[in-house]
Amino acid sequence: MESGGWHVEKRASLRNDSFSGEDNVPETGCLSIIVLGASGDLAKKKTFPALFHLFIQGFLLSNEVHIFGYARSKISDDDLRDRIRGYLVKGKTADSKQLEEVPKFLQLIKYVSGSYDSAEGFQKLDKEISEHEVLKNSIEGSSRRLFYLALPPSVYPSVCKMIKHYCMNKSDLGGWTRIVVEKPFGKDLASAETLSSQIGELFDEPQIYRIDHYLGKELVQNLLVLRFANRFFMPLWNRDNIDNVQIVFREDFGTEGRGGYFDQYGIIRDIIQNHLLQVLCLVAMERPISLKPEHVRDEKVKVLQSVLPINDEEVVLGQYEGYTDDPTVPDHSNTPTFATMVLRIHNERWEGVPFIMKAGKALNSRKAEIRVQFKDVPGDIFKCKKQGRNEFVIRLQPSEAMYMKLMVKTPGLEMSTVQSELDLSYRQRYQDIIIPEAYERLILDTIKGDQQHFVRRDELKAAWEIFTPLLHRIDKGELKSLPYKKGSRGPVKADELLEKAGYVQSDGYIWIPPTL
Repeated sequence: MESGGWHVEKRASLRNDSFSGEDNVPETGCLSIIVLGASGDLAKKKTFPALFHLFIQGFLLSNEVHIFGYARSKISDDDLRDRIRGYLVKGKTADSKQLEEVPKFLQLIKYVSGSYDSAEGFQKLDKEISEHEVLKNSIEGSSRRLFYLALPPSVYPSVCKMIKHYCMNKSDLGGWTRIVVEKPFGKDLASAETLSSQIGELFDEPQIYRIDHYLGKELVQNLLVLRFANRFFMPLWNRDNIDNVQIVFREDFGTEGRGGYFDQYGIIRDIIQNHLLQVLCLVAMERPISLKPEHVRDEKVKVLQSVLPINDEEVVLGQYEGYTDDPTVPDHSNTPTFATMVLRIHNERWEGVPFIMKAGKALNSRKAEIRVQFKDVPGDIFKCKKQGRNEFVIRLQPSEAMYMKLMVKTPGLEMSTVQSELDLSYRQRYQDIIIPEAYERLILDTIKGDQQHFVRRDELKAAWEIFTPLLHRIDKGELKSLPYKKGSRGPVKADELLEKAGYVQSDGYIWIPPTL
């Protein structure tokens, strides 16, 4: 810079799928979707059914898309089709049109067998994809290749290396290569950073889609609309009015044959560090300057970086009785199948408001919900404090709904109060609309190049920075899991922690989903 003057340096342009502009080359080439780990449970139960539903809704067209399954199993095209056929339609909801579309969809699937670390298998896969592209008259480089890694993270580095070396588009003429990776993204900060570095050396961030299926759920996607498109929420959504926030995940069954796998991770790594933390970000974040994916994800990262270190005194761990009866689980395992903890966000909006994260298996109910509890009404002239506080509840699953718990006058001649609700239940309000599965939305977003509902690398790092110290203390046995009975609410100390954090239980109120 010259003395006494300004020097303006032109910044390099950041070409990013998430900031796509009108000057981008139009996508005209055919689409190849490659499901790696095609013979596994995740692929047949989630990935292929999601692709099928996108197909019958017209988002995947038979004249431009082809689906390839890749795995080590030595099976034929028809063998793979037979394996997934029974998972494509649900018995109770299947109609004749869906059943008619099944054979058409299955004919789009071709299987390639090969290992995950050898050039030969991926060269064969690339040859099959290229032949499909030629048949569809795609110009070289204009085709689109989506690789879905329905695989354990241990093989991500080798698979990504094979894709990079043997299966990429040859040039950039409007086409692309994208990869979708499933959780868990590591077991702690160090392993997650190692995995991110290994993949990041091969692919640019706009090519990497770290999927968290909770971000594809209908009510989770509704959070930004609720918060930033409704005037009456804006002045209420802060520490002046909200006493505490609960984000809850409950299952009424145990590990069900997954004990050996689950024991390596536990409920915090499996549910809280990813699914529930993503929900927390959307509940707590500031309004983004736009809905562009990077603007939304920037605000989520700011929330994560504002979370204070977790206090051991605000953590209760549990393990249901009978968990170690599974022969694949060590007899003296301390792995939690239940956890309740308080996260605290150090910023102007949320200072002093506890965010209570709760997740558990083998409990007395199955649900996932967000429960925002407001402070007591000052100067309570109706003496209704004991009946409970106002709450805004978002039921994520099952029976998707949102309802506001509030006090009303009991019908009749007397001036008494009762707690009731303003209720939006989706099955009742939107009877003619089928709510899509989370994987359908997220795969479609990947095809469109929209990364808003996927986890960015710095976001992943910030999430692990919150939980890694606690997880290491648990792994060392410094925090013990308390036993609880299957079918219960979990350890009694968890309810005591909720009360200590300020949550007030409603007296006698039960929300009943409305019938059609």
